[in-house]
Amino acid sequence: MLGVFITEKCAGGGHQDSLWFQKDFFFAALLRDHYYRGADGPRFSEEILMLSRLAGKTAFVTGASSGVGLASARRLAELGARVAISARRQDLLEKLASEIGKDVVVVPADVADSASVDAAVQRAWNDMGGVDYVVHAAGIVTPAPIGELTPALWKQHIDINLTGSYNVLRAFAMRMQARGEGSIVSIASDLSFKGLANYAHYCASKAGLAGLSKALALELAPNIRVNCVCPGPIDTPMMESELQWFGGSDQVRAGAVAAVPLKRFSSPEEIADFVIYVAAEMRFATGSLLSIDGGTTAG
Repeated sequence: MLGVFITEKCAGGGHQDSLWFQKDFFFAALLRDHYYRGADGPRFSEEILMLSRLAGKTAFVTGASSGVGLASARRLAELGARVAISARRQDLLEKLASEIGKDVVVVPADVADSASVDAAVQRAWNDMGGVDYVVHAAGIVTPAPIGELTPALWKQHIDINLTGSYNVLRAFAMRMQARGEGSIVSIASDLSFKGLANYAHYCASKAGLAGLSKALALELAPNIRVNCVCPGPIDTPMMESELQWFGGSDQVRAGAVAAVPLKRFSSPEEIADFVIYVAAEMRFATGSLLSIDGGTTAG
């Protein structure tokens, strides 16, 4: 009944001057999850979609071929934004772009290669007339105990997770400074705050991303906001590969779930909703490391 009541209020006109509109995006996300579930997953009603402030905005998403990056690109397009999607494989990006629709711009890039990143960012910037929001979700993780953490594996994680973040954030920072506005959200981790055995390289790279974002938030204020969203375990192909490294059994998965205070993994869509809220609506937040981890950093 609450969902029906709110839908009627939104459809009744005058919402732009009301509390409903002031809280539109965050409230709409909550409504979608609780009141608009369909056979193929949650969807906004037309009335709730009207409230989004993302219509006509532009967004650039890295790591857009899977996981949180893909979920963010899809959600941004659903909400009316024009989206540029970036990952290494152009063929996969083009397939996903045809599924997402909404005039998606395909800009393949390897985040570890600064020239590749700059070319992709410039093309998207030109095609879309600028970029309002950046969702930087590209990243990797391969567990390894210190005895098996080779220099090559260490370098791979630093190159992609940290230097790649520098490449992406720097490319957008310079352009957004010239434009005078923008919002950047990077996907860090609950391991930005703590250590975990077999993850020294990953922890170092994500802690570095947190520090990079905080420093840039101060440098780019007041017109450009820079934040990190720090998820806990997410049910993605990346998580599946981690579980396989530990043996991949049902017992391994059950143990990983049991370690989360809320006793489940999050979904990519759940994280994407929060990422977009931070990017578009949390306008007094910058330099923040925002946890959405099921309680993994609470103790």
